[in-house]
Amino acid sequence: MKILVTGAAGFIGFFVAKSLLDNGHSVVGLDNINEYYDINLKYDRLNELGVSKSDAKKFNVLARSSSKPNFSFIRMALEDRINLPILFEEHAFDNVCNLAAQAGVRYSLENPEVYVDSNIVGFLNILECCRNYAIKHLVYSSSSSVYGLNDKVPFKTSDRVDQPISLYAATKKSNELMAYTYSHLYNMATTGLRFFTVYGPWGRPDMAYFSFTEDILANRAINVYNNGQLARDFTYIDDIVNGLVIIIEKGFRAHDNIAQMASLYNIGRGQPINLMDFIKTIGKYLDKEVKIKMMPMQDGDVHTTWADTTALEKNYGYSPKVDLNDGIQKFIAWYLAYK
Repeated sequence: MKILVTGAAGFIGFFVAKSLLDNGHSVVGLDNINEYYDINLKYDRLNELGVSKSDAKKFNVLARSSSKPNFSFIRMALEDRINLPILFEEHAFDNVCNLAAQAGVRYSLENPEVYVDSNIVGFLNILECCRNYAIKHLVYSSSSSVYGLNDKVPFKTSDRVDQPISLYAATKKSNELMAYTYSHLYNMATTGLRFFTVYGPWGRPDMAYFSFTEDILANRAINVYNNGQLARDFTYIDDIVNGLVIIIEKGFRAHDNIAQMASLYNIGRGQPINLMDFIKTIGKYLDKEVKIKMMPMQDGDVHTTWADTTALEKNYGYSPKVDLNDGIQKFIAWYLAYK
């Protein structure tokens, strides 16, 4: 298949593009390479896919990989209503995997406009292009943050999610509603994935495990919110990517066998881990003492996330395999080598 992967310079998008290429597909990667975190990490990911920084930094110019003949990259913003349709027309994609979004719950409190531009306007442009250029299947990223302060665990896609507690969560819920509407109106196949805390090599520096590692190595105290009374469904990157690729390759399957063209699935490990245990595991593999500074709960944060992945297991055979010890060990090995 020929597949557009947006967010290809990002953490998950990079690995999805790589996995699809390894499986013999043709991939065009798209990313705006914004400065939400260190852009050099984004360029380094693209370099792993054979696209140099000098080629990747040019806007709206397709760069071909020097090491992967089936990969090309274009720097473009999703909200670009002129150039995005041109890209779709020129490449006749079979499927689209939309992973591009402005990420981060806390950043959405400071820069709300960026979230509307990328996550709402940009997603609308993706939907319009999928409609106008006969895309067979749109797979897109949502987030566990849509569950808000839901205290019934594990989280199920059938739970009510109409009380988001961050703008980021509100934009992701909006994506789900927009996708459903387009599926209904235009008979478009769309599958949304609610990601639960993803970690691993080449990860995002704004994520807690990344900053924890930096602070421990620098002998700085870690800020731990809600006095450590938090739990997350930490999911290793390989498990997330394997799930995404299976969905892309097997094609659309209606959730719960309902005759509709819009599906939503949770994708996570399915095992919440206490934050303090997570931090201790990082300290163990760094072989360093961990200093803790307890902090109050932050705005926009939630106490627990826990994915019910039953539907994904049933419809696609999804089966996460990497446990916390192996996952943290692999991240630490990459981090020390990369730094």
